Amino acid sequence: MSARHFLSLMDFTPDELLSVIRRGIELKDLRNRGVLFEPLKNRVLGMIFEKSSTRTRLSFEAGMIQLGGQAIFLSPRDTQLGRGEPIGDCAIVMSRMLDAVMIRTFAHSTLTEFAANSRVPVINGLSDDLHPCQLLADMQTFLEHRGSIQGKTVAWIGDGNNMCNSYIEAAIQFDFQLRIACPAEFEPNPQFLANAGDRVKIFREPKEAVQGAHLVSTDVWTSMGQEEETARRLALFAPYQVTRELLDLAAPDALFMHCLPAHRGEEISLDLLDDPRSVAWDQAENRLHAQKALLEYLVEPAYHHA
Repeated sequence: MSARHFLSLMDFTPDELLSVIRRGIELKDLRNRGVLFEPLKNRVLGMIFEKSSTRTRLSFEAGMIQLGGQAIFLSPRDTQLGRGEPIGDCAIVMSRMLDAVMIRTFAHSTLTEFAANSRVPVINGLSDDLHPCQLLADMQTFLEHRGSIQGKTVAWIGDGNNMCNSYIEAAIQFDFQLRIACPAEFEPNPQFLANAGDRVKIFREPKEAVQGAHLVSTDVWTSMGQEEETARRLALFAPYQVTRELLDLAAPDALFMHCLPAHRGEEISLDLLDDPRSVAWDQAENRLHAQKALLEYLVEPAYHHA
């Protein structure tokens, strides 16, 4: 199968990632100026959701429509990935009808197996391991506000989850230093850490991790599917709340990001999203623009088939 996929930031070269992000900024400008640009006319994106989502669904669906194409939403009730029909068989059939597939799922192996059997591009809309589309948006947001992130310092505070893993891959691909502050048993996957080498350091103290950081990022303490651990996590993560005082220890021009949804009063203080250093709303909007750039990059334009 010759289709290009985007399951992880490592699927693209650093130059390709940068060009997608720069293109996201251009597409954002076109939309702001009301310019109609429809390179994906008559193209159809299939969106498979095993996990629910607001931003991922809206951004991919709106993005395809704005590019002149269409998107089809398949909820967990509409598909039985791996429950009866093998994932590979699903991929073969679906990829004969669609021009690209976005999957938001639990096991990352669902994505790799689907991609291995798909003749069209497969995009990771989030898995238990990684959330690369969010990192495209985050990197676009940093570039817009502060220029290149190369050589800068980023602090991740909280759970060593799929977002944290994608930040580790971003540190490699965008060439920045990453400091992760997390409780001992919530460290990111050792495999991702091993790949990053000395670009990533683990801390227990959030205050140490944010020292001089140019970007501070966090996520909810309890991700989808972990609800039964909520009380225990709340207690363990309490010292990892990001507050205005914590941000004061970062660089004077530091930015704060959160991939949302945010639980105010938990991983962030009640007022943090109102702080001028927070760019969470720009970051959320940039999911749309970065993913449009990604779709444009991966999906063959309709006029190739004229």
